[in-house]
Amino acid sequence: MKILSSISIFIISCFFISFYSFHSFAQTENELYTIVIHGGAGYMSPEISDEGKSAYLQSLQHALEIGQTILKSGGTSLDAVEQVIRFLEDDSLFNAGKGAVFTAAGVNEMDASIMNGKDLSSGAVTGVTIIKNPISLARLVMEKTNHVLLSGQGADDFGKKMGVDIVDSDYFRVDARYRSWKKKMD
Repeated sequence: MKILSSISIFIISCFFISFYSFHSFAQTENELYTIVIHGGAGYMSPEISDEGKSAYLQSLQHALEIGQTILKSGGTSLDAVEQVIRFLEDDSLFNAGKGAVFTAAGVNEMDASIMNGKDLSSGAVTGVTIIKNPISLARLVMEKTNHVLLSGQGADDFGKKMGVDIVDSDYFRVDARYRSWKKKMD
């Protein structure tokens, strides 16, 4: 359990899937894969309760199961990466997406990036404020544009154009994180 204390919660996700071969198309029954997730890079108190630890571990386990299910059913590594990160973005235990950390100005801004190991194409967004799942928008940047990175209002506008889920910026606010930010700012 001590290792959980060192798992941090800021998640511009380090998610890596490696294969025997470098194919991004569907897995076959005989191919091996590894899913590694990282809960972030923030601070977690060593005094976290057993219930709190259990909640994090259960969420991380569920994230792994999502990825495993996609790969076992023939989905691509990109599909697995996107869906696992979407799950973590939607889980307020982690500070990406819902529960994101606050900027110095007191707003939530999210970042996400994704890369295809087969051809090294990549896409990223930074400073988005209304995109529910930034990882899905990053994938669209990779697959639907000639760009690698979109930022701020331009990224939010691209998300609207592409029809991704848009939410009010208050969606991302978690009161405990806000209080922590406020305490640091005072």
